[in-house]
Amino acid sequence: MADHAILSIDQGTTSSRALVFDAAGHVLSVAQKEFPQIYPADGWVEHDAAGIWQDTVAVCREALKKAGGPKVAGIGITNQRETLVLWERATGKPLHNAIVWQDRRTADLCAKLKSEGKEPAVQEKTGLLLDPYFSGTKLAWLLDNVEGARARAEKGELAAGTIDSWLIWNLTGGKAHVTDATNASRTMLFNIRTQDWDDEILGWFGIPRALLPEVKDCCADFGMAETDILGEAVPIAGVAGDQQAAVVGQACFKPGMMKSTYGTGCFALVNTGTAFTPSNNRLLTTVAYRLAGEVCYALEGSIFMAGATVQWLRDEMKLIATAAESEKLAAEANPDTQVVLVPAFTGLGAPYWDPHARGAILGMTRNTHAADVVRAGLESVSFQTRDLMEAMGADMAAAGLSKPNELRVDGGMVANGWFLQNLADMIGCPVERPEVIETTALGAAYLAGLQTGIFQSTDDIAAKWRCDKALSPVMDRGEADGRYGRWKKAVSRVLTE
Repeated sequence: MADHAILSIDQGTTSSRALVFDAAGHVLSVAQKEFPQIYPADGWVEHDAAGIWQDTVAVCREALKKAGGPKVAGIGITNQRETLVLWERATGKPLHNAIVWQDRRTADLCAKLKSEGKEPAVQEKTGLLLDPYFSGTKLAWLLDNVEGARARAEKGELAAGTIDSWLIWNLTGGKAHVTDATNASRTMLFNIRTQDWDDEILGWFGIPRALLPEVKDCCADFGMAETDILGEAVPIAGVAGDQQAAVVGQACFKPGMMKSTYGTGCFALVNTGTAFTPSNNRLLTTVAYRLAGEVCYALEGSIFMAGATVQWLRDEMKLIATAAESEKLAAEANPDTQVVLVPAFTGLGAPYWDPHARGAILGMTRNTHAADVVRAGLESVSFQTRDLMEAMGADMAAAGLSKPNELRVDGGMVANGWFLQNLADMIGCPVERPEVIETTALGAAYLAGLQTGIFQSTDDIAAKWRCDKALSPVMDRGEADGRYGRWKKAVSRVLTE
């Protein structure tokens, strides 16, 4: 099947993309379409699910046309993970806008469940913490707030799922209501030890099991995309949530290997092998991937604002005209600046998990310039990565595992050389950027390729990984620690919990 291609759908938070890869893992074409964010209230974020589906079809067709109409062996799907859609089985029509992973409307419900002492059980079963970030409370909110939804759900008239499930349902003409183990692991409804929906947690939220999709391996038969969509019937063969797909794309197949993706947010995962490794440092235990029925676990730290901080500096603060300008301005900033930006615009993720924290800029003087604030924005992402790596190191040491000694990075921000060097300086270990930085889409393509026989094994995939740029720390450790100390002090000023 060396002459076959793989279509990879990468449905993200701000755009829908399609990429066509050849049998060697090279990009043949890309098509992308951005879509609007919907903000109905403070802290609420929604997407038009029907619009996402329409955009996905459009970019798939465009990417295949650009690639010259190759024979497609299979489709891989990767997606924004915790975003939740509720739709009618009979018509396929969404009952409400999709509720996005960034949405904080269920903060009070999470606080109520914490006060009832349910968080330890949630963490023990799902590896997650009680936070509005995850899909379970979003689904409960929809059932409680969309007129008639709960009664219709009880009758079996509705279906719910993360974006992968929504796309598969539409691609297959409503024939397949499925998801994979990685996306299921982000719902807060899935027991990652037993690999099944958890009836006790479903009961807490009043969610009928019949609403939820069947859970499959990351490489599996997810159904056939109908002929009228892409011009031929194509098997959907690989699925993983975006961050787990990046683990595959970065070939982090051995315990201790770590990747961090810098897109809208920052998501760092470290492979912990086949044993469930609990976190005592407010990280998440999650499914890295499930192949041939065997689960590989990971510890994950989630940062809500990474590239989105640069967007804020550009679009709201008007300090830069393009994201690329942040590199030049950061280099021009006063190297002794003590300005710290805490980008808690939608609360703080790991390891703080404070949905009510809000952003702040501290340490400014009359002499503070725009460049200092821009530098502080980039530094905030490095500081948050160090937060995650220190927590991961502690959890892995407690489990008898070696902590990561290098970091593989990807995502839009890694084109910024100043940021990469600052990141290496702050975490105190080498940072490696791969030749193919489309690692999320590549990971989905690899999974589809494993299922269809284009790739033979994870070893085959690992052999294809190539480093484009490696950066080692150059900053004095005392200076790095001092800067990190100012960050920790600044965070303490915005925490509410």
